[in-house]
Amino acid sequence: MDKLVIRGGEPLLGTVRVSGAKNAALPCMAAALLTEEPVILENIPQVRDIQTTRNLLAAMGAEVELGCGRAQHRTTLHCKNLASPEASYDLVKTMRASTLVLGPLVARCGRARVSLPGGCAIGSRPIDLHIKGLEQLGAKVTQDHGYVEATAHRLKGAEIVFDKITVTGTEDLLMAATLAEGETILQNCAREPEVADLAALLNKMGAKIEGAGTATIRVKGVTKLKGAKHRIIPDRIEAGTFLIAGAMTGGDLNIAGCDPAHLGAILGKLKEVGVKTKSTADSVRVMGDNPFTATDMSTEEYPGFPTDCQAQFMALATQAEGASVITENIFENRFMHAQELIRMGANIKIEGRRAVVRGKTPLSAAAVLASDLRASASLVLAALVADGETIIDRVYHIDRGYEHIEEKLRAVGAQIKRIGEMFPKKAAAVK
Repeated sequence: MDKLVIRGGEPLLGTVRVSGAKNAALPCMAAALLTEEPVILENIPQVRDIQTTRNLLAAMGAEVELGCGRAQHRTTLHCKNLASPEASYDLVKTMRASTLVLGPLVARCGRARVSLPGGCAIGSRPIDLHIKGLEQLGAKVTQDHGYVEATAHRLKGAEIVFDKITVTGTEDLLMAATLAEGETILQNCAREPEVADLAALLNKMGAKIEGAGTATIRVKGVTKLKGAKHRIIPDRIEAGTFLIAGAMTGGDLNIAGCDPAHLGAILGKLKEVGVKTKSTADSVRVMGDNPFTATDMSTEEYPGFPTDCQAQFMALATQAEGASVITENIFENRFMHAQELIRMGANIKIEGRRAVVRGKTPLSAAAVLASDLRASASLVLAALVADGETIIDRVYHIDRGYEHIEEKLRAVGAQIKRIGEMFPKKAAAVK
């Protein structure tokens, strides 16, 4: 099992380029199930979750072509013959977004069998809203032996009001509605940029969607969708992670290839703590030469502060003067990184869904354990400013959502390297 070895104390200087958004690419890959024609996706990040989805689609009978060389971030998905409209537990268990195939399969094939994903380290992620919505569209849904089975001769348009905002639920039912008979109105939808990106692809494929990116989405169903070419939007969470990294290390870092319009809440909080940033149309420069002051933060659905950057903000808060109160409103168990940060010297007290972080505290290197994708990122950020050499175990979590993070950070001055099990247990100092 790979580990990351990081020696802290170096400012990040230069330019780092953001990859395509994993959370936009995954539903766009699932959308390829809706047509017999090829769907070409560009700016696909090379991360573990993308490979899992490729494997999932291939297991159903899709032809998956990977680009190479300069086209290595392009994938062609051709789902002409779907011999097995099923998502098995062996694949779904590693990535909950696999349930995004449920809606497209029912809409295109008239049936789907998808494994329930099981537990999740950061909290409950039920798919009951997916199931309820499909039933409102006319599907017959049953659950048995850990699988959801849905059938429908053809889905029929309906008005669906989500009981609570759900990103994957919005995406799943949006895809299903494109091939439903009549008009579907989705209310209380997620407004994330990734939802709007999916709708942009679907409209290129011949769908008739209005309102994506707002709370109300209208879909006029069509009988058939065609192939299309689409470029995935930049990863706003990766961009936010690098913004915080540049600030924490006292660096001068340019985050290129991002969309500042998607980073409003993050940039706003950085300004509150005293971090200077400067944006262009497709980049943000962060200058970490100011002392930080504590500020409170609450995670919210977009356009609020993203839960996927909460752990990284907590790492930043350890270096701010004063007490910061961080409230997690999306997931009930997303403070597991706090205990690892405490082992590195942070002063953090957990009170239910609130964490009180008192800074500024010097961090010292330790052997720490990553519990989930974004927790991994927070430990990397803490290690970048810690005294000594930190070893982060279970970095397969970070590989799910960050493309070659150690290479990107090393290119801008971080002392970081990856080691595998063939290396001695006690890692040598980073050169």
